[in-house]
Amino acid sequence: MVAADTVALPLALWSAYTLRFADLWPEIYLYPAAWLFVLLPLVGILVFIRLGLYRAVVRYMGAQAIWTVAFGVLILSLLLWAAAFVFHIKPFPRSIPINFALVAMIYVGGSRLLMRSYYHWLLNHYLNKDSVLIYGAGGSGVQLAKALDGSEELSCVGFLDDDASLWGSSVAGFSVYDPASIPELIAERKITSVLLAMPSATPKARKRILDRLADYPVHVRTVPAMHDIVSGESVASLREIEIEDLLGREPVPPMQPLIDASIRDKVVLVTGAGGSIGSEVCRQVLLNRPRTLILYEQSEFALYSIEQKLQQQLHQEPFQVDCIALLGSVCDRSRVQEVLQRFPVQTIYHAAAYKHVPLVEHNILEGIRNNALGTQVIAEAAKRSGVERFVLISTDKAVRPTNVMGATKRLAELILQDLAAGQLTVNYSLAERAPTLVDDDPVGVPVGTSVGTPVGTPVGARSASEPTPTQTIFSMVRFGNVLGSSGSVVPLFRKQIESGGPVTVTHPDITRYFMTIPEAASLVIQAGSMAKGGDVFVLDMGESVRIVDLARRMIRLMGYEVLDEKHPDGEIEIIYSGLRPGEKLFEELLIGEDVVGTEHPKIMRAQEEKLSPQQLAEILVQMNNALKRLDCAEARSLLEQAVSGFKPMSELVDWLAVDSAK
Repeated sequence: MVAADTVALPLALWSAYTLRFADLWPEIYLYPAAWLFVLLPLVGILVFIRLGLYRAVVRYMGAQAIWTVAFGVLILSLLLWAAAFVFHIKPFPRSIPINFALVAMIYVGGSRLLMRSYYHWLLNHYLNKDSVLIYGAGGSGVQLAKALDGSEELSCVGFLDDDASLWGSSVAGFSVYDPASIPELIAERKITSVLLAMPSATPKARKRILDRLADYPVHVRTVPAMHDIVSGESVASLREIEIEDLLGREPVPPMQPLIDASIRDKVVLVTGAGGSIGSEVCRQVLLNRPRTLILYEQSEFALYSIEQKLQQQLHQEPFQVDCIALLGSVCDRSRVQEVLQRFPVQTIYHAAAYKHVPLVEHNILEGIRNNALGTQVIAEAAKRSGVERFVLISTDKAVRPTNVMGATKRLAELILQDLAAGQLTVNYSLAERAPTLVDDDPVGVPVGTSVGTPVGTPVGARSASEPTPTQTIFSMVRFGNVLGSSGSVVPLFRKQIESGGPVTVTHPDITRYFMTIPEAASLVIQAGSMAKGGDVFVLDMGESVRIVDLARRMIRLMGYEVLDEKHPDGEIEIIYSGLRPGEKLFEELLIGEDVVGTEHPKIMRAQEEKLSPQQLAEILVQMNNALKRLDCAEARSLLEQAVSGFKPMSELVDWLAVDSAK
């Protein structure tokens, strides 16, 4: 641009004379100022260098560069006037510096705009950039358009906006269109993508827009949500549409007194701390300033990962929390008891569980051991140690279950219901027994049943030397699928679509409830604080979603068409793989109809039936014996007896049981 300015500045001075005298070569006036034509570009380049104009990259030049040009030209005009006055250049009309400033602004600034336009033309012409529309002509949309200005992949064609007053106007140099004109724009301008730039829009508004865009063959992406932008993420950081965008769930602000009641300045333990739900519970607990946060996890890698993330989070907070990472299984009675004796835990969030339906169906004994009997172990230890609150994270699959995983979670609920009712007394003699579930370990013997005593016989009064524990408030929170958890359908569908398909759905009629992990974790914490003892809380999951409809919308919003009878030219096929062992078509959240609201609009309290202490004791003793004998059939049969409505939908498919039957 130095060479261009060397030509532009003398040319601007000549143009100033020409405009003043309406003569292309006014010799009488030009000759006295001839030396200015040589000196002006030299001085001008020095001024522009001092102002930093040549440090600006032309292809990214914006308003700031234009202001720099204007300021530099103004300085040169003043220098012209001063030179004429000092060196007595006559004749030198006073309008010459003014004309020079106007013309030089056009020549110097225009040369840069021309170069920028030429560069962009080259990019669009040779790089075959994708044409995109930006939905939202507000501040975020303008920022995104500027960010795309130098992109080598995307070219902004214009804006879409629901505000009719903007239609036909120009924003940041781009036209604003009515969203109803999308079909014409796709045909005329070869639009391939729509970028949603409305970070502050409500979930319902975003869902309405996405529903409209799903009808068109365009790839839809979005800028980050407002809370992510506030956290430092760039508006230009485009991401794919997530299922939470498709659901349109309106978030309910958390009730801080409920959160503080179980966390603030308390010692909190989270089991399964490295899992999808457990890790989010840990993050939210940490933000609400506990005195100590104990992470209890049997997977070394998962525990390491969550501890590192929490330590990074702590570095950004103005407060200190003792964060303790402990390896261990909830089935290890000795380890659990040792932890609760060493640390004065006040609140436990029990998220540790095997949750994948087919895996538990193929590993029945371990599913029962971990999900049901592991819950019993840590619940007994919590009651003995005087833990104030114990919250079990349950699942909608516990309602009239058709699979072992759901049945084990319902059995865990039944154990807590009986513990909360105070029908069973903690048997302290069991605490010092073997640390693992070996043959002589009485894990699975119900609370209140001594080894060697008849089943269902409560243990007598404790000796004076035994501590009297604080009454532990047990509760359980039941909800459906969470988004982004391991095994979630959304990342699976996206991966299948990106690889060209097909997308696999188990059944055309299968439906599921969905909730985001942060929302679920927040509601779990708040529900636990409302518990009075034995409460079964149910979260409002909204409307259930047909999985095949979800798959279709994801395919379309990623810019493809579904390959089916109606669309033989589509790119992505949906195939049905059949229900997996134990999988239900429809999930439920309630066993009975007796449900009441709570102070939180998204949390309900269910009145669920429970077993008598004698029934539960009998079943748990038999279950323990079945586990010792590795008798999968007997263990599943006992689950059917214990859990009302448990109707297995598949034959026994446990790998060990099937192998032994051959």
